Amino acid sequence: MTFDRRSGEGGVARRDFLKKSTAALGAPFLLPGCVLGRGRATAPNSRIAMACIGVGSMGSGHLRSFLGFDDVRMVAVCDVRRSHRERAKKHVDRVYGDSACDSYSDYRELLARPGLDAVCIAVPDHWHVLIALEAARRGVAMYCEKPLGMSLAEDIALREAVQRYGTVFHFGTQQRSNERFRFACELVRNGRIGALENIMIGSANYSQIDTPPAQSVPPGFDYDMWLGPAPRAPYCHERCTRQWTLIRDYSLGCIGGAWGIHPVDIAQWAFDADHTGPVEIEGRGNAPQKGLYDTAIAWEVEHRYADGGRLIHMDMQTALRRAPQFKLHWMGMLFNGREGWVYVCREMIAAHPESLLKTQFAPSELQLPHSRDHRRTFLDAVRSKRRTLCPIETAVRSDTVCHQADIAIKLGRRLFWDPDAERFVNDAEANRLLSRSMRAPWHL
Repeated sequence: MTFDRRSGEGGVARRDFLKKSTAALGAPFLLPGCVLGRGRATAPNSRIAMACIGVGSMGSGHLRSFLGFDDVRMVAVCDVRRSHRERAKKHVDRVYGDSACDSYSDYRELLARPGLDAVCIAVPDHWHVLIALEAARRGVAMYCEKPLGMSLAEDIALREAVQRYGTVFHFGTQQRSNERFRFACELVRNGRIGALENIMIGSANYSQIDTPPAQSVPPGFDYDMWLGPAPRAPYCHERCTRQWTLIRDYSLGCIGGAWGIHPVDIAQWAFDADHTGPVEIEGRGNAPQKGLYDTAIAWEVEHRYADGGRLIHMDMQTALRRAPQFKLHWMGMLFNGREGWVYVCREMIAAHPESLLKTQFAPSELQLPHSRDHRRTFLDAVRSKRRTLCPIETAVRSDTVCHQADIAIKLGRRLFWDPDAERFVNDAEANRLLSRSMRAPWHL
């Protein structure tokens, strides 16, 4: 049996999310009864002065959604593509009926402007940490798209900066604001499927393409800035589209970027491991040797936790061979217990026995933090200066699991991890892979 438990933004598929022009305002997570809602006038001087860095693809969706909150004033946009930032400014000005929105091509100039309260960072993965570090140092609250860093060293550097400067940080793992994923985790953590034997993830696959010939950089596109800390590479259109997530210089691919971090983060939630992580990792995978994309195209990695819990992360084709439940819907995750199972993705949830889907939790049972709108919880945290639903500490632990998987595949052997030291145990070769060099002049 399947059951569609719809819930605000978190329950919308990516293709629908990108089409949304506004975000539905849900119940506040941090400030019940204190946050002004849509349809109620907010004094101009009490609005959150906000900007968006990266306004193409995901960034344009964030921009439109944040514009839907009447306690926000979008004061600036930033993008290395002139066409993107001009389009974004035009949209903001049309919404407000003026021309006050500023536009920038360099994020550093935007973050240096006075009076900026918050920023949304929605740029390619290899830029996340550098921009977030600048925001943290300037005390600007940030909604940062996932995944976090290109290496664990980047993640830890950002965590230290956020903690040092007391900056509000909210990770863009919006499935924690999805009713179905929260309900599945509550079933697991309240023991409704019996002792949890494992969590299985079926992530995305992709098809390889030939490396296109070098092309001329389009007018108005600062390609050198787009590359930033990544190695120099000849420009081609395909390199700079959404498929950059499949190129190792800019992303971990489907294991950590793209769709990987989302289910991994939910698995951490279900294991109650936001403060820790796996202690043993082993896996295998295949990455193309020719063509433009060079991240893993097929893989299977098993993470073991200290309490015996197992997380099995696979590409979707491998997952379909491992468990029949993955045929229920593309790219989901399966929680296997001794007394039942739960299968969940963004579009649906299924369970055995079917009665699990009608579970009503008692007040004495665990009920995870409730959020109907991931962006609203961020704005509430900006006002309250409290921890967000997805703080930097949680982001680093979830991101770590993806880095572990990537390194285990590279080395092709079992690895042991110390969650407290955040290092591999007695393995210098593996530990060297926890950091990456950056192209000068960029550095942490």
